[in-house]
Amino acid sequence: MTQPLAYIHPEAKLAQNVVVEPFTVIHQNVEIGEGSWIGSNVTIFPGARIGKNCRIFPGAVISAIPQDLKFGGEDTLAIIGDNTTVRECATINRGTNDKHKTEIGKNCLIMAYVHIAHDCAIGDNCILANSVQMAGHVEVGDWSIIGGSSAVHQFVKIGRHAMISGGSLIRKDVPPFTKSGREPLSYAGINSIGLRRRGFTDEQIAQIQETYRFVYLKNLNNNEALSEIEINLPASAERDEIVNFIRTSERGIMKGLS
Repeated sequence: MTQPLAYIHPEAKLAQNVVVEPFTVIHQNVEIGEGSWIGSNVTIFPGARIGKNCRIFPGAVISAIPQDLKFGGEDTLAIIGDNTTVRECATINRGTNDKHKTEIGKNCLIMAYVHIAHDCAIGDNCILANSVQMAGHVEVGDWSIIGGSSAVHQFVKIGRHAMISGGSLIRKDVPPFTKSGREPLSYAGINSIGLRRRGFTDEQIAQIQETYRFVYLKNLNNNEALSEIEINLPASAERDEIVNFIRTSERGIMKGLS
């Protein structure tokens, strides 16, 4: 259902049961999946790919060109997965020649006034609370939660199941399964409550906790900690994910609590 006061470019592709409210503008080269609702005063620029059963609230701007002086007008995308909600006045820019797309996964909640810059990759089931400001090329793993008014430096990587306190300045990579807060951003334990809610066993949680003892609590540098982990702890998907994340980090990981 399209309200008569909305503008939809004739080349935009909308599924039959998409609802578009008044005063919204949808440009060419846009695709919106079935069951999605587009609120009033939304602007959707070329390159948007919005999945099924999404909700885009008033004032949101999707797929605007990157705020990057190197951008040369290349054809790129802003992709939003199924069942994702984008709240009021959030802005999601499309990609550049680096990755050619900005991508948000399925079942995410992007709260009001969030900014997601070009070439970011947000996993499934993530929550970005009000006014999170995300620079370009950021990667966020599945099930991560970033507290309100946090700012994320470009090229930062945030691992799966991470939980970051509101108001954080995220300059370094945040390893998976962790909680973090303070300034500068620091390790504050593992996200045990979130992990239990998502079906992790007590044995898995205990091994994750033991892995991070080597990283943050034994006064070892990263190379020493990774070596000790691989020697002393049995291999598992979670152990190996943590080791690989830290070993491949280009920005370095957040510090431990002092």
